[in-house]
Amino acid sequence: MISGIYTIDALQEKIATDRDRWRPLVFTNGCFDLLHVGHVRYLQKAKALGRALVVGLNSDRSVQTIKPTKPGQPPRPIVPQMQRAEVLCALKPVDGVIIFDGTTAAPLIEAVQPDIYVKGGDWTVETLPEAPTVQAYGGRIELCKIEVPTSTTGIILSILNS
Repeated sequence: MISGIYTIDALQEKIATDRDRWRPLVFTNGCFDLLHVGHVRYLQKAKALGRALVVGLNSDRSVQTIKPTKPGQPPRPIVPQMQRAEVLCALKPVDGVIIFDGTTAAPLIEAVQPDIYVKGGDWTVETLPEAPTVQAYGGRIELCKIEVPTSTTGIILSILNS
């Protein structure tokens, strides 16, 4: 077992038994397939908003659902979920990772109830599927400006077109 990868139950227990270490809790989620500088800066900004940062990581099955294979491109994810989780856990800003199968992180958010939910500035509160869940318990939503306009898809296309 890799240190820092949690089940919902295990994370809830950690938070309940050591509130001072985990609160205010910041939560974000995504695929984090081919990690790049945009991801790193985003995670640093997210962590700066609270004491602990938990990343909800889309499982392989989830990524395949939300990012279907396009003609001329390899199937996603490129990197398997346990490897993506291990890389995230090794990053300084990340205090924990939960792998989830759904197309949204709403069930995780409802279970953990982070103080602050963070997503990239390419979202709006109106288009964010998790927003109603966060708003229902009184959490705060923060949208981080994208500093480095790069993406995993862009990296894949760059490699394929080389």
